[in-house]
Amino acid sequence: MSFQFPQIYPILDSSFLPAGGRKQYLHDLGAALADAGVTLLEYRNKTGSDAELRADAEALRAAMSDETIKLILDDRADLVCSVGFDGVHVDAGDVSVREARQIVGPGRIVGTFAGSDALIPGIFDEPANYFAIGPVFSTTTKETDKKPIGIEGVRKLRRQAGPDIILTAAAGITLDTAAQVLEAGATTVAVAAALFSAADPAAEFHRWRERLADNQS
Repeated sequence: MSFQFPQIYPILDSSFLPAGGRKQYLHDLGAALADAGVTLLEYRNKTGSDAELRADAEALRAAMSDETIKLILDDRADLVCSVGFDGVHVDAGDVSVREARQIVGPGRIVGTFAGSDALIPGIFDEPANYFAIGPVFSTTTKETDKKPIGIEGVRKLRRQAGPDIILTAAAGITLDTAAQVLEAGATTVAVAAALFSAADPAAEFHRWRERLADNQS
């Protein structure tokens, strides 16, 4: 896989979407995010019907049609190809990583959870492209019974993973802590509420991108 993972991995949860005018909202949001430089986006909808999920995904794909923008669907490996998405993220309770890979094929992205206080034994033997770790901090966006691992937890998991594994750090990360999480060894930071609860998510993404670029210089 030649795709270069960016520092910011936005996760759009369906809970952030308005009740009405959903298709137009997603089209406008997707177009704005593309203009702001988003190259990787996950869409997560754990409560909607198949028809709703499909319609949402197709609206995002239409708005973010540039081939450099990779769209990831949470859970639903079975819908990835039909809605034109580029990959799937699977966790416990979904299809296995190997099943997901069989469904989406060798050319698409597969991500999965790799651990919190410690790495899951043998996780890097799975045919995934990236591995999520966390929760880094407390979060209300996604239910979890795991305790936050903090910055030092990220550092510990990077040491265990080695330098070449793509680690996505998730949960409760803010603009003020993102650079620290990346410095501790995360390849990219997954961000949901901090972006999509903002009045203008695309402008907020641009702010994150500029801040993290400044921290690198």
